[in-house]
Order: sequence, then C-alpha cells, then structure tokens
Amino acid sequence: MATVNATNLRKNLYETLDTTIKYNETITVNTKNGNAIIISEDEYNSLVETVYLTSLPNYVKEIKKADKEPINKCKKYIKGEEW
Repeated sequence: MATVNATNLRKNLYETLDTTIKYNETITVNTKNGNAIIISEDEYNSLVETVYLTSLPNYVKEIKKADKEPINKCKKYIKGEEW
C-alpha cells in the first residue's frame, strides 16, 4: 500500500491512478482532515461481491460443509449447466 499527500497526488494523478489500475495497488491519500483510499475498480468490485456473498444466510456454513465432501461424491461440472 502506497501513501501520498494531496499535493503530490494532484501533481501525479495520472501516474497514481495508472499504478492503482495496473498493479491493483491501494493508495492512501493523507490530508489535514483525514485520509482517503484509492482502489481499482476491480478491487472495488471484488469487495462488493465479498460483502454480498458473506451476507447470504448460511454461506460460510455451506462452504465449510462442501469442503468436507469427498471429491468422488461431488457432481461433475458440465460447462453451461445452470447451478
């Protein structure tokens, strides 16, 4: 995670955003009123999806249950088949 102040961010905005997008690097922007975070759209979408999935009832319990299931008891994946 990189840290930059607002003045340097203004000077190097394009490069900072490019680094965030290309390398998925989180940038902390320090200001006198507090800090802000810059993340890539991919990282943001991943966080939103994680929040959504973990909000589903029994999600974690079902994942743990599936993890214990022997592989030979699992249904074979068929491309294009609805889950």
